[in-house]
Amino acid sequence: MLWQSVVGKLWLTILLLVTVVLTVLMVMQLRFTEGSNLEDAESRLNSYANMAISTYESHNEPEGTFDHLQTISDEFGINIMIIEEGELSWSATGQLTGEVEPAQLLSLLQDERQVDPVQRYPLEGNSEEQMDFIIVGERLNNDPNSGIFLYQPLSAVEEASAETRRLTYLSAGIALVLTTVFAFFLSTRITAPLRKMRQAALEVAQGKFHTKVPILTQDEIGQLAIAFNRMRRELNRNISELNQEKEQLSRILVSMADGVLTLNRKGNILLTNPQAKRFLDMLFYEEGKEHDTELAKLPPSLQPLFERVVQTEKEELKEQTVQGRSMAVLMAPLYEENHIRGAVAVVRDVTEERRHDKLRKDFIANVSHELRTPISMLQGYSEAMVDGVMSSEDERKEVAQIIYDESLRMGRLVNELLDLARMEAGYVDLQIEEIDLDSYLERIVRKFTSYAKEDGLKIDLEQQNQGENAYFDADRIEQVLTNLISNAIRHTEPGGHVRVCHTVENGHDTFTVVDTGSGIPEEDLPYVFERFYKADKARTRQRGGTGLGLAIAKNIIDAHSGIMSVQSKVEEGTTFRFSLPRKK
Repeated sequence: MLWQSVVGKLWLTILLLVTVVLTVLMVMQLRFTEGSNLEDAESRLNSYANMAISTYESHNEPEGTFDHLQTISDEFGINIMIIEEGELSWSATGQLTGEVEPAQLLSLLQDERQVDPVQRYPLEGNSEEQMDFIIVGERLNNDPNSGIFLYQPLSAVEEASAETRRLTYLSAGIALVLTTVFAFFLSTRITAPLRKMRQAALEVAQGKFHTKVPILTQDEIGQLAIAFNRMRRELNRNISELNQEKEQLSRILVSMADGVLTLNRKGNILLTNPQAKRFLDMLFYEEGKEHDTELAKLPPSLQPLFERVVQTEKEELKEQTVQGRSMAVLMAPLYEENHIRGAVAVVRDVTEERRHDKLRKDFIANVSHELRTPISMLQGYSEAMVDGVMSSEDERKEVAQIIYDESLRMGRLVNELLDLARMEAGYVDLQIEEIDLDSYLERIVRKFTSYAKEDGLKIDLEQQNQGENAYFDADRIEQVLTNLISNAIRHTEPGGHVRVCHTVENGHDTFTVVDTGSGIPEEDLPYVFERFYKADKARTRQRGGTGLGLAIAKNIIDAHSGIMSVQSKVEEGTTFRFSLPRKK
């Protein structure tokens, strides 16, 4: 509506102000004009009265005097009345006669000339109609019962005042129209930039921070436009910084290996990263509940942890197994000034850490087990030699041979442990060189031919691509092949078959050792490359081995950026395969 806009309010204010000022001025002007017209009429009547008195006194004959007075009355439009001895002797017109007694007019004469502009007297022939007259009278010959009176209807003065009022009202109307036009023009000039700023503010509210308000003037509105543009720039800068911080925080949360989730005072989830969402999905699935993303409720198993954090205002740690993985949840309170407004939880997958802890414990147990047996044998046989239990030379040689073999076993175990530790620490010094695969593989297989014949086995070399060269550390790869072939011979019964194969596939040299031995149980396959792991749970020493060979072989292949795998079936055989990239 017009009254609710700045234009309407400004126009109404200016119009009311001008109306009040014009009304006051018009009232004062009309009062002044009416008083001035009345004074002018009185002054003229006084002048005409002096003229009439002079004419009356200068003529001796009444008829000649009355003729001159009639001429004055006609000439100036005034009425003249003469009263002598209390009686009306002559009148220029008959308007002020009838019920008005001469004594009533004579009573107006006191010591001085009297003027009464508001006297009402009846008209001639109609006593009900009355008219206001302005009357001037004066005594004749100082006789209180004689006088000359000049009177004029007040309507003549009122006509002049009415014309003045009409001109005043017309001027006031013109002033109001001009004021309205000026007010609308002024308000439009004022509100036009305000409308532009309003439109700019709406665009800024919609996120269009590049909107700029034009500066047309240097007044307060121009200063307001400058302030608005400065506010827009600062707001754009602050929003950009907030977006950058938000994006940075989002990227940090997404790239974190740990899951992060924030909770409000009621335990509802406010924010999660992908890692935490996967944890919640697994937890809800394990608890048999559906994850409602709209309600974002905390899983029941974590609710007691959240309640303890809120009550004690201290961080709490909880570790639980979810879908076979060990998850550690560290929850701490979030504060808003001095009040807790929720909590933040960090979820970490500690499965590998727990597995490493278990491997460390198993490593200690395995090393202790592997060293205890040779040490015990060394101690026992050395005590027997010291005590002289062996009576013959052959028995002493046999004991000495056993002590020698066990010392070699201990040295081999220690060396393998040192090599494995260096490899796992990243200290693998590879001597990459160009290798002629034909002679290289024939030499390695030939080294095991005699051992295979002694055990009643057959060993063959199969090459699909002969005349090929490859780049790798010859000693390290020979160590890997030696370990795989010796394991194949050791775990294959007499009459079995061992094959060493080489192929070139997809830019990789693939080496395969296949045997027809006892095989590896399916449940043991994921762990064959771990330290000290043996499929033989009884750890019999019939087939020897320290349980470190495959772990060392896996580290050597990893150092070459290769891939190593195993396939096996119980009582059917085992296949070990590793691939090396064909590049220098």
